[in-house]
Amino acid sequence: MLRDIRELTDSPEEYAAELRRRWGGLLSYRYIGRSYAQMDLGPVDNTVTIRRDMRDPTGGLLLAVLGIASPEGGHMSDLEAVPNPVIHSCQILDPGRDVRRIEMVSEELKRGRQMGYSRSKIVDADRPGRVLALTQGQGISIGTPPDGLEKMKANPLEVVDSPELPPLWRVFGGQRRADGHWALPELAVEVASPDAALHIGPQFVILETAATDRAAMMAGTDRLQGVSSHVMFLARGKAGPFRVETEPMLGADAVVAVRTVMRDEGVGDRITTVGSYLFRVDQAPQRP
Repeated sequence: MLRDIRELTDSPEEYAAELRRRWGGLLSYRYIGRSYAQMDLGPVDNTVTIRRDMRDPTGGLLLAVLGIASPEGGHMSDLEAVPNPVIHSCQILDPGRDVRRIEMVSEELKRGRQMGYSRSKIVDADRPGRVLALTQGQGISIGTPPDGLEKMKANPLEVVDSPELPPLWRVFGGQRRADGHWALPELAVEVASPDAALHIGPQFVILETAATDRAAMMAGTDRLQGVSSHVMFLARGKAGPFRVETEPMLGADAVVAVRTVMRDEGVGDRITTVGSYLFRVDQAPQRP
């Protein structure tokens, strides 16, 4: 089991060293190329360069990428709180099939003693008037760090765009098991938040992957574009493996919905996260 950083609150130097190690090694933001001015030293950069592995089979942006790039938990940074997500939702206005970079324009809505609320517009970074998606979320502080924490040097990964890039679910250790369920493996440090729980990044990825797979089965095609997602975090994922269950539903006008439930098999099959995803079948003629 990983160590919860809250155990180090009474030792500021150990806390700071552990936070540097965990933040610097967290795969979610490093892999998609997202930096955060609240945490990272250097110039402010709220953009993400889009690669092939960040798109669905229609060329549209993946909901998971938008969620990782814009988690919107009330603007709580790890320097001032031990943040945990509560609710996150995303609505896509424009799938951005020709977009090279996205920019997150975030807005803090309310900060209370424990709860925070924020939202963002995700726009085409090269044409900021073009709005691609809206995200909003709620977060909670489950602890208070020691005073004196400082911003850290960013530790980005250089991921070169290529047709050979693996899908995001594989990067985060996901797989479709023999029992038919999509799952993440036991908790590892590179996918864990500082409080020793499964980070939102791999959760967004595996939930959307499972939902898309089930929607494709029902629709009879993988030409699906995500329209919206709504995710609620019920409990912290502490052990794993993490299994995803899905419930698909057909709607009108080429729409498919899938409800998801993630369970922590290492903690009595406890439900950690639930979500709902909406997809639209791409009815445009395919190029030969």
